[in-house]
Amino acid sequence: MRVVLAEDLFLLRDGLVRTLREHGCEVTPVDNGPALHRALIGDPPDIAVVDVRLPPTFTDEGLQAALAARRAHPGLPVLVLSQYVDQLYAQELLGGGEGAIGYLLKDRVTDTAQFIDAVRRVAAGATVMDPHVIAKLLARGDARGTIGALTPRERDVLELMAEGRSNAAIAATLHVSESAVAKHTAGIFTKLGIGVSDDDNRRVLAVLAYLRR
Repeated sequence: MRVVLAEDLFLLRDGLVRTLREHGCEVTPVDNGPALHRALIGDPPDIAVVDVRLPPTFTDEGLQAALAARRAHPGLPVLVLSQYVDQLYAQELLGGGEGAIGYLLKDRVTDTAQFIDAVRRVAAGATVMDPHVIAKLLARGDARGTIGALTPRERDVLELMAEGRSNAAIAATLHVSESAVAKHTAGIFTKLGIGVSDDDNRRVLAVLAYLRR
């Protein structure tokens, strides 16, 4: 797997490069926005792992470079790393609706298994959102009264669904049957007014699109 890694902090970048290479990835590291743009536009990789804030502006240059690359190469897998939970970043990532996107907080990358799993899943076309981001979106939904109709178990299923988990993975996590998960999922879609989809990625995007309205 070819990975472009954009991170300006040397120690973190070096650690991530080592981790990715240990798991069989070919890594091209960059440390600023213009270099990231060049690396993604010319010969797009299998996935871009991108820090939101990069030199020279230290605002959202990494995110904008990744989004520009996705416009040039639709469906380019992008896993964004951020120091903070920022709902706007999640919204911008989800805006296109194509999938193959991820948003992790930087403190998650210290869990090697979780980080590599996210890289592989996004590269394969899945949507992977950090649970902290999901919690914020759910809280916002609660404030508008959109989530209050869900049962506690439906909320559990919704959180895992929004992280990009399949019915089988949700069932294993909650120690219930897949048929029970399917029933809860149908109830969630009914209460939130979302059309049911059998495609896991579209299902995740539909839920997140609804919650961020």
